[in-house]
Amino acid sequence: MTSLAADLPNDPDLVAAWRQGDEFAATQLVRRHGAALGRYLSSGGADSGDVEDLVQETFIRAFRSLHGWRQDGSFRGWLFRIASNLLKDGFRARRGRQMVALEDHDLVASADPASQFAADETAERIQAGIAALPRLQREVFLLRVEQGLEYAEIATALDTTPGAARVHYHHAVRRLKELVQ
Repeated sequence: MTSLAADLPNDPDLVAAWRQGDEFAATQLVRRHGAALGRYLSSGGADSGDVEDLVQETFIRAFRSLHGWRQDGSFRGWLFRIASNLLKDGFRARRGRQMVALEDHDLVASADPASQFAADETAERIQAGIAALPRLQREVFLLRVEQGLEYAEIATALDTTPGAARVHYHHAVRRLKELVQ
């Protein structure tokens, strides 16, 4: 019995197929990685109205420069690196001003008002803390926590080393714990 995952082509095979003119391979790569890129960009501070455009721009840049993917890291990590650069470009264009929307989607279902207030207050402190982290710490934290990437993939995405990614993650977690306690 074969698993469904074993039947699906891997990213390097899809990239090779796209290079040979298979448009369906590009569609598969977008389907496979688009949602994760959107979550990363949104969490990284992109305006909700711009996320779809940024995902599209990430794939446009990726497909134009596939020769730059050396396959020494994951394709997804490489995409996150491109998306990270787009975020940095946008950040520079806004001259450091960053708006972070707070959402009420993590509300406690049947909590009393005092518990609800405490949960909301904690969520706001965490969101503000994430926004206040230095850029590299914030990006490492979001890639690790929200996307579940390993340190090697984070290192590829952010052009750093796995050891440096671990250190940035550790510092980010420590700062956020201080805010919550």
